Amino acid sequence: MSSLYKEKPFDASEVLKGLREYITLAASSYGTTEAVRPPHRAKFHWPPHPISYEYHVLGSDWTGETTFVVYDETFKVKVAKTHFGVFGRCDDLWNEARGDTEEEMLEAMASSAEPLFQRQFAISKTIGHSTRFKGDIRTLPAIDILKLFYCENRDVANSAHLLVEVSKHRKSYFPALCHILRDRVHPWRRSAQWCVLDLFEDLPSFINSEQDEVDAVEAMKTLLMDADDDYARTVYKAGVVMGGHLPHRRGNTALLQCLSSPSIVGRRSAIHGLFHVCEWVPELSNEVVHKLREHGKNEPDPQLAIFSFAIAEDILRRTIDHTPEPVFAFER
Repeated sequence: MSSLYKEKPFDASEVLKGLREYITLAASSYGTTEAVRPPHRAKFHWPPHPISYEYHVLGSDWTGETTFVVYDETFKVKVAKTHFGVFGRCDDLWNEARGDTEEEMLEAMASSAEPLFQRQFAISKTIGHSTRFKGDIRTLPAIDILKLFYCENRDVANSAHLLVEVSKHRKSYFPALCHILRDRVHPWRRSAQWCVLDLFEDLPSFINSEQDEVDAVEAMKTLLMDADDDYARTVYKAGVVMGGHLPHRRGNTALLQCLSSPSIVGRRSAIHGLFHVCEWVPELSNEVVHKLREHGKNEPDPQLAIFSFAIAEDILRRTIDHTPEPVFAFER
């Protein structure tokens, strides 16, 4: 993180309180508590490659100037007219464009800047700003960074979660992160929860006590117990974290308990997670295989019954790759 941005410590309890209020208000504004299936993350890269470099436009070629208006904002554009066409450079947006005419260049400029505008508007919508967000999210207070976990633009949510990952105060984020895992009302909770689970792959960096570990595992366990969907592969991710990153007493015990989850996607995640438990704690293999076989005999879903027996065999064979997870009809 740049030295220009100095992180400020914050009150964890105040941030948790603010997050609770934000989630409640957001759910009300959406008019539903049903989880939304978030789109795949589209990685954002800015600034784009300057097109003038490809045509070897010289510094001395930028002799003109014009403006263009988009979203009620006026932007200055430097202009270079060459035998390859008309080039424009907008320093405010770190963007360039080319066209056969100045008009075409400006149209291309507005079009190529649209991903930037949409990202900035998405940030503003999420944190409650009334105008386009023009700053750096690193300068936002902790509560706003956590709100961005819920951003409808998943790349923004990812950027926010990366800031928490490298924060000097990440342990102060812990209570709020656990609350996100327990959120059942914000429609965009699945992508936010995925971000938290990705952070909790390194759980020791976020906790201060054994009780914190208990709370984190319990929050992940409840996801497997009551999930109606596996949007953003969040429930799958929770099983991976418990089985692959917390495979000892708490992770493996929670996954064994989740074999009886009312949630079909939760049971699928538990079966898969137990394979990874045995990778890291092979002395548990006999117990886990026995439990998986017993579960397979009683599992009401035929696909999961087969999956449970197959994972048990994979564990016994000590295979590197395991049987692929079944995909349910409602997920196709």
